[in-house]
Amino acid sequence: MSLHVPRALTAAIASFALMQPALAHEQAGVAGGLVSGLLHPVTGIDHLIAMVAVGIWGAQLGAPAIWILPITFPLVMAVGGVLGVLHVPLPMPELMIAASAVILGVAVAARLRLPFAAAALIVAIFAIFHGHAHGAELPRAANALAYGVGFVTATGLLHLFGIAIGTLTRWPAGERVIQGLGAGIAGIGCYFLAQGLGAVA
Repeated sequence: MSLHVPRALTAAIASFALMQPALAHEQAGVAGGLVSGLLHPVTGIDHLIAMVAVGIWGAQLGAPAIWILPITFPLVMAVGGVLGVLHVPLPMPELMIAASAVILGVAVAARLRLPFAAAALIVAIFAIFHGHAHGAELPRAANALAYGVGFVTATGLLHLFGIAIGTLTRWPAGERVIQGLGAGIAGIGCYFLAQGLGAVA
């Protein structure tokens, strides 16, 4: 039965990826900014899977990565968000976001054990691009600070969800489920990467 779980999870994520979610980008003021910020990481499947993967990979690496990686990502992402709000350009942001899902998914699937500093650097680099994308899509009428608090909070919750999934590594069957999920994340990342490359070409 455990072999069917990764397939079901992958199918569910793939189905969600093909949906056109209704983003709350037109809400105004502080409340609208907070709601928009909370929804933005959740309704973007490329963001969602990468952020969950950060939590899972941190759980696989153990202390201190299990907490430092999910803390590093939102903090650095907030810096990227400011760059996005200010419209400071970054090279190929959509391709980097897709690449983050591929690399983090592979790291989870392969149980990649990098030195803590290297893992934190990888997460921080990707966080800049994810934050930039969130900031660049700030709703015109929304409060920027509330929007930032929203997407940083949502990101932290997604990391915690990933950490919870990562606790399945305590059981052999759970480890197989996680590796299958990592492979699914990498596969969906490849889909977005191919789309991005096609748009550039």
